[in-house]
Amino acid sequence: MTPSTDTSGGGPLKQGAQGSAGTEVSWGAGASEGAATGAGAGAGAGAGVGAAVPGGQARVPEQAGAVRGEHTHSEPSAPCAPRVRAVVQRASVRGQIVDALRAALVAGDLRPGEVYSAPVLGERFGVSATPVREAMQQLALEGAVEVVPNRGFRVVERGARELAELAEVRALIEVPVMLRLARTVPAERWAELRPLAEATVRAASTGCRATYAESDRGFHRAVLSLSGNEQLVQIAENLHRRAQWPLAGGGPGVRGRADLVADAHEHTALLDALIARDLEVVRVLVGEHFAGAAGG
Repeated sequence: MTPSTDTSGGGPLKQGAQGSAGTEVSWGAGASEGAATGAGAGAGAGAGVGAAVPGGQARVPEQAGAVRGEHTHSEPSAPCAPRVRAVVQRASVRGQIVDALRAALVAGDLRPGEVYSAPVLGERFGVSATPVREAMQQLALEGAVEVVPNRGFRVVERGARELAELAEVRALIEVPVMLRLARTVPAERWAELRPLAEATVRAASTGCRATYAESDRGFHRAVLSLSGNEQLVQIAENLHRRAQWPLAGGGPGVRGRADLVADAHEHTALLDALIARDLEVVRVLVGEHFAGAAGG
């Protein structure tokens, strides 16, 4: 099929009344990855496009026609929340586009194997191609996309084996840390994380993968932060984010609402075991948690 660069259907959103002070940008429905932790405010990492709406999802603009890069794509899945608009400060537009693209990737709106051009995405955001290209370069460093010379960026196609390998590495890092923390952290500190665990259940109940992905990472980040090792937290966060990317052709990595809810309830069960200092239950729950993530 001849690649299409048609920019019709939805068109770019225009600069708001603030002029140089702000740009009104919408990436479909909702909050990017920094706003989905609900009651766990402060554990999330950085607000993105549409971050003012908790429980939302950054997705491809104008659902009547999916993001168009070098290909014309069919209509993506139904949105996770009503469409909203948010005012984005120009000084942080690159970072917010990174967050929006990450959320669109998790939601499946940026599809494995497809090529997306920075100029077309820039028109959708109502900005030049430069911040979009910089945001895509960041995703390339993270391994989410790869550069296609003179065309744009292709979303990397992953298989179930890579997902299983990521789960194994995460378990090797996080299980020993959680067992050590279970021996040393007072029960009241674990109790402070209860709102975050409950927020993951609410996020999972929406059935929106992007919303749950951020809330899930927020809970794990808060747990590991009790170790006081920032390098550990950053490495684990990167592995966790990569584990949330969709597999090529859907595959076992695509998780439905029931899977997300079951995964979220493991967070509350884990907290109960940590408060009780039941090391064996902690070991089993964390192992099953990562195994479930690898199997979808």
